[in-house]
Amino acid sequence: MPNDTDDRRLDDPAPSASTVTVESGARLHFGFGNLSLAHERLYGAVGIGLDAPRVRLRVAPADAVESDHDAVREYTARACDLLGVDGARVAVEAELPRHMGLGSGTQLALATLAGVARAHGRDPRVRERAPALGRGGRSGIGVATFESGGFVLDAGHPTGRFTTDRPADGDWTVPAVAARHRVPDDWRFLLVIPEADPGRAGDAEDSAIRRAVEDADPAVADRVAGAIQRRLLPAVAEGSAERFGAAVEEIGRLNGAWFADEQGGVYRPPVGDIVAEVGDDPGVYGAGQSSWGPVVYGVTDADRAGEAREAGEDALAAAGVAGDVRVVRPRNRGAEIRPAEE
Repeated sequence: MPNDTDDRRLDDPAPSASTVTVESGARLHFGFGNLSLAHERLYGAVGIGLDAPRVRLRVAPADAVESDHDAVREYTARACDLLGVDGARVAVEAELPRHMGLGSGTQLALATLAGVARAHGRDPRVRERAPALGRGGRSGIGVATFESGGFVLDAGHPTGRFTTDRPADGDWTVPAVAARHRVPDDWRFLLVIPEADPGRAGDAEDSAIRRAVEDADPAVADRVAGAIQRRLLPAVAEGSAERFGAAVEEIGRLNGAWFADEQGGVYRPPVGDIVAEVGDDPGVYGAGQSSWGPVVYGVTDADRAGEAREAGEDALAAAGVAGDVRVVRPRNRGAEIRPAEE
């Protein structure tokens, strides 16, 4: 692996055109602060950057758009258009599980944009250009963690901007970061990835969220706001994994009340049984569903990581579902761009 001095961050000066590697981590999405049209601001997402799993792309300048990956080829074409360059050759060396609750679409899109820009010696300006790639509309967590990692609470949007029809790509701005904190290095996150249908994405996701917003109980938003203000933010600021886990579990459960009609319960099947089993283990401080799932997360620490992993494996077995279990570190840095090894 290259030394840290070989890595380029998003805000580093752009080098001359060259082949580069772009790498970024997954993210967890714990929920929204508000879905009710009765309140002043809508959405306001809460999430955290993870060090693994990761997306990694190799990008070289080219005269045309070249990629064997369908989604990356589309993102590359859009990026080239935004940057005013002829083309790029993009190879996917690693990617996140698609539509499982880990932010795969946003990380892949932004990694492509950043790689194409750096390969051509340009500034990617990912926050500004993410909407043109169809990213960062409701939640700014994926963009913010791509930029800087860490724990993020975004500011959401003024409720008056809500429309029943999805805006065209580019017709929004990414929600500003309202709060960001470095996550303690000894925190760990259990990921239980069951073999289940992918979560909602694209038009199906847009329609489901619009219906949830139009029917959302404003009283739930008041309870979520209290959990964020009085429990979650103090816990992450003070570095308490125990209180942080309890807070995100509550926030996730309350969000599930908004989405229960759309996903078949507070958690989508079979996630509910896994969350309950994981959450009952003393090695896990709080558990929930990331985004639309089916990924289940658990908050733990380095001392209890082995116990948490066993809890995840036991939960899959109890639910009668195959899957993968990992314990990963938080990521307190954004995407890294480095010269590609020849």
